[in-house]
Amino acid sequence: MTQSLRIVERTKAFFIEVGDLSFFAGRFFKEVFTRPFEFQELLRQCYHIGNRSLLLVGVTGFILGLVFTLQSRPTLMEFGAESWMPSMVGISIVREIGPVITALICAGRIGSGIGAELGSMRVTEQIDAMEVSGTNPFKYLVITRITATTLMLPILIVFGDTIALFGSAIVENLKGAVSYQLYFNQVFDAIEYSDVIPATIKSFFFGFAIGLVGCYKGYHCKKGTAGVGEASNSAVVYTSMLLFIIDFIAVFLADIFFEI
Repeated sequence: MTQSLRIVERTKAFFIEVGDLSFFAGRFFKEVFTRPFEFQELLRQCYHIGNRSLLLVGVTGFILGLVFTLQSRPTLMEFGAESWMPSMVGISIVREIGPVITALICAGRIGSGIGAELGSMRVTEQIDAMEVSGTNPFKYLVITRITATTLMLPILIVFGDTIALFGSAIVENLKGAVSYQLYFNQVFDAIEYSDVIPATIKSFFFGFAIGLVGCYKGYHCKKGTAGVGEASNSAVVYTSMLLFIIDFIAVFLADIFFEI
């Protein structure tokens, strides 16, 4: 009986949190187009989220391209199909691997950072002080961060995909004596709009999910300083789960509309 009650309570808490998160998202869409617009803070967040993530995304993408090509090449060589390597790697990275891996990396860096930052402001009563002083903390703290992640993540994904393809080209040039021009010509010949458009669209949703969950967990942080770590950790876990759900829905819809 006790175990059943625990399951019921956890299920109830899960649906309550989903409802609160939905209400939080609804408030964002309600206030994002109303004045005042915090453009200066938005630009600062875009720089903080985008520019400072370039190195991490670049290193991750480069290693991804190297490892994926090194692991795939022996299998293709068994079938005499190593000439398909540029096409296969290009489509795989642009369509699926690049966006998902980059989004997960950014969820770890950006989502946890937002959760910890807003959580610290909540437990130290800085958010309460902003409300007392007449400033709307939701517009200044939440809307700017969610908007910045939504705008910056597609750029980071394009950057990561480019670096990953460059890393793959290096392996092909060293292992298969394929020139860089020939490699990228085959990549661009293989990639179609049905590969780029769905990946670009879902990257905006990835960015929105990262910003939304990070801000939600930090904005509603409780339990003192211990809650800051909990908010940061849960932001990464919830965002990662949500990213996979969004990716599944995106692939399912792309298969219907673009006939992948």
